[in-house]
Amino acid sequence: MTLTTMRTAAASSFAAGVLLTLAACSTPAATQPSSSAPASSAGASASADAGPCKGVKVIVDSGSLDQAAADTSVCVDANGATLASDVLGKAGVKIEGTAKYPTSFACRVNGVPAADFDIKHKGGTTREACDDKNTVSYWALWVKPAAGAWGYAQEGLDSLKLNPGESLELLYTVDNEPAAPSA
Repeated sequence: MTLTTMRTAAASSFAAGVLLTLAACSTPAATQPSSSAPASSAGASASADAGPCKGVKVIVDSGSLDQAAADTSVCVDANGATLASDVLGKAGVKIEGTAKYPTSFACRVNGVPAADFDIKHKGGTTREACDDKNTVSYWALWVKPAAGAWGYAQEGLDSLKLNPGESLELLYTVDNEPAAPSA
């Protein structure tokens, strides 16, 4: 089995699991936010691109949605293993999960995609209702070790632990693209 086939299978399996758990997501934003990335909190430096990150680098990439309200790149202070949900909180990234799994999965990141936002995909358009009907788009969770390559996260936000030097990316994926983070 090729790496691409394994990645696609893993992504598809994870996406299917995520979509099945998103059935109870019930707090949609009224409109798509138009402001830029959220302000960094005290636990995060202004930009992860400013130099090496001694903590955990957090990247949120809205992909083809191109929604600046979600996008961010910050370095979060971390002295040891830290839950991904805590790292995102320190980075000022707001996650909306589901009623059944409110802390494990990301249905919306910083309000993106809004419930009334049309998501273009190969078969037309869809809207994110945070239920199991959207099978073409989702927030994918990626992890990169300090000296390694990006890998698809095998745990949810509430159980995944990150160590200093590692990177975490939430990447919005439509029709399985992009296949992985670019950086």
